[in-house]
Amino acid sequence: MHIFFVVVSFMSITTAWGQTEFFNSFDDTKIAYTDEGKGDAVLLIHGFINTKESWESTSLKEDLLAEGFRVIALDLRGNGESDKPQTEEAYSFDAEVMDIMFLMQHLRLKKYMAVGYSRGSIVLAKLLLKDKRVKKAVLGGMGIDFTDYRWPRKIKFMNAFNGKVTEDTKEAVDYAKSVHADFRSLYLQQRFQPNTRKSHLAYVQAKVLVIAGNEDLDNGSPEKLHKAIPKSEFVIVEGDHNGTYKTKAFSEAIVSFLD
Repeated sequence: MHIFFVVVSFMSITTAWGQTEFFNSFDDTKIAYTDEGKGDAVLLIHGFINTKESWESTSLKEDLLAEGFRVIALDLRGNGESDKPQTEEAYSFDAEVMDIMFLMQHLRLKKYMAVGYSRGSIVLAKLLLKDKRVKKAVLGGMGIDFTDYRWPRKIKFMNAFNGKVTEDTKEAVDYAKSVHADFRSLYLQQRFQPNTRKSHLAYVQAKVLVIAGNEDLDNGSPEKLHKAIPKSEFVIVEGDHNGTYKTKAFSEAIVSFLD
């Protein structure tokens, strides 16, 4: 597996309203992130129709900081305070994965750990094949189904944010409207979602924890995802898709794995 790595120069700006900082990624898209604490770095990658703010007040973020980790969280392009480009090119060729790699370069990190949840785990799975600096990773709230390029669930949500709403997607679309999410960007995020074949997961070198709620099977079997990754552990905790990542049990399993 070839590692694509480019050294560029960045600019970071600290905003007046808090700890959010920005850097310009490989194509000058502005990416927002927070960087708190000291110690071994852990990157948090949010899910679909979400932002770095989803990690605020969770047991996981609080426990990581209390255990002496450095916690970094970003808004993936198209979300939160990051730019929301409207072109297909801006989401092609694993652009979100490249943003993370360039952020780590911007922060001059030679190694780091990462936690993804839901779609964040899909992005992280591809990152694991591209960035050897990731030493440990947590794939949360995700099963094996994302490894199918024509995954029906992905296509269903892609169509929903392109105007073809169904009963299955109405709740997500209504939520996106309520938080004033960018529908064009959400459509493009689904259309050009990073794709990792099941067979490619065998090349993952990092140690991986696959963790999911016992009521969270909409994205396929998390156990099958675990079995596809050689150096992986598997944990099931109580919870559904939207609530598991906020629980104490989820946090305890991850902190134990990362320590």
